[in-house]
Amino acid sequence: MAKLSTEELLDAFKELTLIELNDFVKAFEETFEVTAAAPVAVAAAGAAGGAAAAEEVEEKDSFDVILEGAGDKKIQVIKVVRELTSLGLGEAKAVVDGAPKAVLEGANKETADKAKAALEEVGATVTLK
Repeated sequence: MAKLSTEELLDAFKELTLIELNDFVKAFEETFEVTAAAPVAVAAAGAAGGAAAAEEVEEKDSFDVILEGAGDKKIQVIKVVRELTSLGLGEAKAVVDGAPKAVLEGANKETADKAKAALEEVGATVTLK
């Protein structure tokens, strides 16, 4: 196999959907026994002590919107998932069928609340983490 340049790899990643890219990252982490999580936050919390860690939990500024279940109106839930994520129909359906599944990851509080409200409005069960 020919070695790919950084630019060629980036071009290949640009063609992937978010779900495909997420699957790739998971496979990469498992294969090389690494994690894509930022270690800086852990180091900062460890250096500042337990009080800083407690503050960090209270001041959480990014949330994951987790779809727990689609309810009775699965088609409407798929439509809302498509609006929130700009996924294609098949990808949005896979997210809804694969519940519990993250719809949005790392969203700010306002965006996460709006997404949760929109999904609950059409009958879905949603949690914020």
